[in-house]
Amino acid sequence: MSHYLSDDNKYDIRRPDIKRIESLMQSGSLESCDDVLASVLEETRFHECDSLMIRLYICMDIYISAQNFARSLGISGQRFADEFGSADELPEKMKTSDEIASYLSQLLKQCIRWRIENVHDTSFGVVYKAKDHIDKNYMDENISLRSVAEAVGLSPSYLSALFKREIGQNLSEYLTNVRIRHSKELLCCTSKMIYEIAYDVGFRDYRYFSQIFKKYTGQTPRQFQSSANCSQ
Repeated sequence: MSHYLSDDNKYDIRRPDIKRIESLMQSGSLESCDDVLASVLEETRFHECDSLMIRLYICMDIYISAQNFARSLGISGQRFADEFGSADELPEKMKTSDEIASYLSQLLKQCIRWRIENVHDTSFGVVYKAKDHIDKNYMDENISLRSVAEAVGLSPSYLSALFKREIGQNLSEYLTNVRIRHSKELLCCTSKMIYEIAYDVGFRDYRYFSQIFKKYTGQTPRQFQSSANCSQ
């Protein structure tokens, strides 16, 4: 690991482990932030150093890492500076090791919050696209978790997990509900034969369609059609 070394070799201080800092921002929790930061600073001998300049060098390394990470999330440089000041302002803001450590804690926690917000927004956007794809293609008998995942550019397992988290039901359950909803509309509003309606909503097996329809509605398609017609 590289060191900070002054001209007179008095301060032999390790640079912060930026990989650990990056890992904290990328996948760490708010709860673990202070412990990880304290460990990283301890490895640098941060609190043993009498030189404010060296402590600020350590702070600057972490600041730049956080700034780059925030930029990768779409946080503008201006927004970052509004939150934490510019690099040039750091020497004026912090004079003690405790002030610097507190500042870095706030900095890293905000980066974690931005990441969490970004992941949620991105996840919701991907799930919205997946739902839209299903809504437009539910009549295709070959639509599946794999084909929807390919359409939105994710692995099937990852999309499945996101969909369940955001919607509260499996993608296959959502697809079936869409198909049943449309089949009910057709049963009520058209004179099509039931096997034709099954085909129109993505089922190629009439018997399987009837079983699924009854499971979801409590009635067979014919029973539902008769009760719907009688109520009109």
